[in-house]
Amino acid sequence: MCFAEVNIMWAGHQTHHSSEDYNLSTALRQSVLQLYTSWIFYSPLALFIPPSVYAVHLQFNLLYQFWIHTEVINNLGPLELILNTPSHHRVHHGRNRYCIDKNFAGVLIIWDRIFGTFEAENEKVVYGLTHPINTFEPIRVQFHHLFYIWTTFWATPGFFNKFSVIFKGPGWGPGKPRLGLSEEIPEVTGKDVPFSSSASQLLKIYTVVQFALMLAFYEETFADTAALSQVTLLLRVCFIILTLTSIGFLLDQRPKAAFMETLRCLMFLMLYRFGHLKPVVPSLSSAFEFCFCCICFWGVRSMKQLTSGPGK
Repeated sequence: MCFAEVNIMWAGHQTHHSSEDYNLSTALRQSVLQLYTSWIFYSPLALFIPPSVYAVHLQFNLLYQFWIHTEVINNLGPLELILNTPSHHRVHHGRNRYCIDKNFAGVLIIWDRIFGTFEAENEKVVYGLTHPINTFEPIRVQFHHLFYIWTTFWATPGFFNKFSVIFKGPGWGPGKPRLGLSEEIPEVTGKDVPFSSSASQLLKIYTVVQFALMLAFYEETFADTAALSQVTLLLRVCFIILTLTSIGFLLDQRPKAAFMETLRCLMFLMLYRFGHLKPVVPSLSSAFEFCFCCICFWGVRSMKQLTSGPGK
């Protein structure tokens, strides 16, 4: 049993699987919820393993799983028999029927071979969720499955059925096996195209620039955490979340994208004006503020024009 076989745990792991591309950035696509369930699998080790050994194992296991998120490496020969390799982990991330609930290994694939959950990579793997959510909005990516569990829980009659909605597989329903029916998993055609934004190239460039600025802001914030007040830290975290949400709205071409970006820009100026954010070069503070306002004005104006069309 693992994250994918318990619905409430899958709500915390599906974020990692929601990427329809497979590269090293996929390894960094993590859920804010998984921390609250992963301890269940590690806590029994406290009865047998010294803390220092456990700490080394945990970090090694985490670092090892970074490099296997790639399509560049095909086959590693005899190592495929023992280790979890990029080929094996690609299957784990696939939404093809033959990939579901397979290759759970972290480092050693021998456990999947022993417990019957191993599957070799054969046909082309299509990545992502079996029911794609088609959005770049981070809040929805993180929490959409929790909302699904909530609505399914109240729509399902009977106490034991409600209990099963939470603790059985994501595909379970009354009268079905614990993990659901494999024939209900949508088939892939082999011509499936990953979801992409319909935004203009200029708007995409704008979001990339804002994302890069947000990353620099993130690094600067958490490098100086000890020196920042709790209020400043809270406001900066809120700004980071708002920036990511606004970028998602923009790429999804949501009707409220212009309003969200305006709100984000106003919050940035508020942080700057009240001393919660300082420019790298203080002597250029006025020029920095003017340039930021111009960029935001152009971005909001462009978004209003793009989202005011029919069907938006």
